[in-house]
Amino acid sequence: MMRDQAETLRHRMLKSQGKLSKSIAIVSGKGGVGKSNFSTNFAHALLSKDKKVIIIDMDIGMGNIHIILGMTPRNSLKDYLLGEKEIDEVVNEAPGGLSFISGGSGLDMVMEWSKEMFDRLIEAFEHLQQTYDFILFDMGAGATQRTIELIVAVDEIIVISTTEPTSITDAYSMMKFICLQDPDKEFGIVGNRVSKGDDGNDAVTRLQYAMRKFLGKETKILGFLPEDPVVHKAVLAQEPFLLLFPNAPISKRMMAIAEIFVKPSFEEEYQQGEGFLGKLRSIFAKGRG
Repeated sequence: MMRDQAETLRHRMLKSQGKLSKSIAIVSGKGGVGKSNFSTNFAHALLSKDKKVIIIDMDIGMGNIHIILGMTPRNSLKDYLLGEKEIDEVVNEAPGGLSFISGGSGLDMVMEWSKEMFDRLIEAFEHLQQTYDFILFDMGAGATQRTIELIVAVDEIIVISTTEPTSITDAYSMMKFICLQDPDKEFGIVGNRVSKGDDGNDAVTRLQYAMRKFLGKETKILGFLPEDPVVHKAVLAQEPFLLLFPNAPISKRMMAIAEIFVKPSFEEEYQQGEGFLGKLRSIFAKGRG
């Protein structure tokens, strides 16, 4: 059943004659590790590579992408799912060319995927996949059944962790839980807030080693972001640090991480798009079974 749905969807996508976006979930095992700040600046780094990017804020009830961008969302994903707005009406445009969709307060109340809402969700993602090169899902800290389902559906996952032992442990627990749901899921790891003199490489390498040893899962270390005072200054100014301080050490590191994501093959782009929507359909079918 799932294979038939995916094949049908693939043909529909190929007819569009356009490239499909790569979907990426930005996750962390705990809050306070700089996940949303990473998502926003990572998006701008991709934009600087001439890619079209949209962030969907999935931190239910506590989303802060719009705060980092210094904006007040005109509408939210909740408005779209409830049929009150069309998809183009909930897409907000930030300075610098970044698009984002706010989750909206109370989005958790509509995350049970009624048939009508799910159909609208798929319709929205089909549209977004043909419009953007990258769809970034800024996920809330921790995990719920619904957020895990969405995370499992995306093409790739970026895990943000600091070098603190509790952060590493929580990141491992999150990755383990996701991996048990989908052993083929791709993970990239970013070490954040690495203090000068700290061995951030050692901490994140231990996380990579634990995934290999205990789960037989290979992961990628995408890079490290240093503790940098420009981050706090940018937050106060409500602008991404990549735009305010493009020559800061953290900005240069962010650009290096983004470089990894800008050269997917043509075939991979189609396979990624097909897999994302196909898995979402499977999730809904399973939930209704």
